[in-house]
Order: sequence, then structure tokens, then C-alpha cells
Amino acid sequence: MPMITTDDGCKLHVRIDGRDDAPALVLSNSLGCTLDMWEPQIAAFTTRFRVVRYDRRGHGQSDVPDGPYSMPRFGQDVIAILDALAIKRAHWCGLSMGGMVGQWLGANASERFDRIVLSNTACHYPDPTNWHNRIKAVTEGGLQAVADTVIAGWLTEAFRAREPDTTSRLKAMLLASPVKGYLACCEALSTLDQRALLPAIKRPTLVIAGRHDKATPVEAGEVIRDGIPGAAMMVLDAAHISNIEQSAAFTEAVLGFLKG
Repeated sequence: MPMITTDDGCKLHVRIDGRDDAPALVLSNSLGCTLDMWEPQIAAFTTRFRVVRYDRRGHGQSDVPDGPYSMPRFGQDVIAILDALAIKRAHWCGLSMGGMVGQWLGANASERFDRIVLSNTACHYPDPTNWHNRIKAVTEGGLQAVADTVIAGWLTEAFRAREPDTTSRLKAMLLASPVKGYLACCEALSTLDQRALLPAIKRPTLVIAGRHDKATPVEAGEVIRDGIPGAAMMVLDAAHISNIEQSAAFTEAVLGFLKG
């Protein structure tokens, strides 16, 4: 799979599935996840789309440059991927951090996108204390220091009990994240405030929230829905990583929305 180099020299790991002549759909990951988080959706999505997945800088097989990182930088990385693949327009589906990057792109590069899905995400953290605490914990103890807490936020207790293998794979994905890249992303999130961008997003937008999501609760999704003209919203019976916990419902919702 290709490595695509951005304007500042960062090499991004990209994976492409589906027909070359199909409409493009870009998937963007949560903090601490690689592009493998989307495996439950790939079979269904590739029946209709050329699916482009990538590891965000600081994650997976992509480079881990020194910080600071920012939403504009993450957005510019996506534009570099689209340009390198000669994709003029695409649909977008981002979860958590991927939804935050999608907000920036929807407001600043709307000509490159058709429909936008923003899942389990927020536009603003009014109190950065939790991020500062996580940065301190990971700096001192590595990702192992926060892994159990993060996984408990990603998946409900019932799902973790029912699907231990899936839970273990997600935890391993988190623990494999480069610490430097993870911390740089946490720093970017600690100052997140994209509320002013929402009214500038004119593309058809679907907001997905998880009923049990404490990281980006339903209320955070409602703020985004209310701020984007004409946006729709749905709530799934899931915690934060809803595309895994409610994979069938998530897939159906996204495909239905993208079909228009």
C-alpha cells in the first residue's frame, strides 16, 4: 500500500480498497487507533466505494514527526492524500479525532467533499483537565498507564464481556501506538475549539453519537448537529467506538446516508 508524503515531509500510510472507478470514501480514525479499526465496514463499503484509509501522523505505520500537531495540519494531510491519489471529490467518514478533522475539512475544503459523516466526536473541550491528566499519565507511565481506562470508554462493559477477542485486539492497537505521536495528538485535542467552523460546513452532514459514550457524549453531537446547517443526527446503542460495538447499525446508517 502506498506511502504518501506531505508538504512537510511526513510519510502517511494509506490503504485503498474497492474499484478504482467507484466514488471515493475516506475513513479517518480515532485517537490511538490505526486504519484497521474500520475492518467491520470494509466488505460493505467496498461494494459501492473506493475506500481510502490512512494512519494519521503519529499513528500506525505513518511517520511520527515532532509536534505540535493541529487540526489544520491533519486536514492538510488529508488533502495531500487526495491530491496524490488524483481524487477530486470524496465522501468523508471520521470517528472521534476523525470527526474533528472532518469538521475542519468541511469548513475549509468543502469543494473536495460531497457528504460528511461525523461520528462520536466533539467540536470543543471547555475543560482541558482530562487531557492534561492523560498527557501526564502517558508521559510518566506510557500507554499502559491509561489503556484500561481508555478501553472502558471505547466499549461498554456488556460488549467487552461478550466480545473479549475484539476488546483485546483494540487494546493491543492502542498499546502499539507511538507514545510521541499519541501525546502530540492529545496536546492538539486539549485546545480544541471548532465551534466557529460549524456554520461554514455546507455539505450534507450526518452526526452519529453513542448513547453510552462518555468521551464525546450525545450532547456533544447535538452541539455539532445544531451548528451545521441542515445536519442530521442519529444515536446508536454504543460507547465511543460505535463502528465496532454496533457495526451493522453503523454500516447501515452510513451507507444509507451516503446514498442520499
